[in-house]
Amino acid sequence: MGISEVLRPELMTFDMKAEKKADAIRELAQLIYDHGYVSDLQGLVDAAMAREADYSTGIGMGVGIPHAKSPLVKEAVVAFGRSKKGIEFDSFDGEPVYIVFLIAVPENADKEHLNILSTLSRALMHEEVRGALLKASTPEEVIQAFQSKAD
Repeated sequence: MGISEVLRPELMTFDMKAEKKADAIRELAQLIYDHGYVSDLQGLVDAAMAREADYSTGIGMGVGIPHAKSPLVKEAVVAFGRSKKGIEFDSFDGEPVYIVFLIAVPENADKEHLNILSTLSRALMHEEVRGALLKASTPEEVIQAFQSKAD
């Protein structure tokens, strides 16, 4: 499964309002909820925050990849958000996050969950992908940033 299959245009925001990790997760979870991919907003937020309690998904380089596996999720999706001012995310490098991907998958989607996470992580290691995401202003540009590295 390629990133373009789960990274939906309607689940993208280019001017996140959040300043802290929990607010960023809620902001992206709200998009997922509003478009019917999850049956309970707070349940999705709680699942993502429970994972954050184990370890931060702020991977460094200005990127956060929170993720949640829950029976509340109807199908695997990824929401994208970009912050112009940066979000405090407890990142490994101590720096703010400017690019956030929230992965939401159904409870029994272990293989799919790991595949999405590893594909995103590998692509985001490339400076040119991160740079393209920081400059993107449309969903098409976000998906295009991954074409050569993730799909």
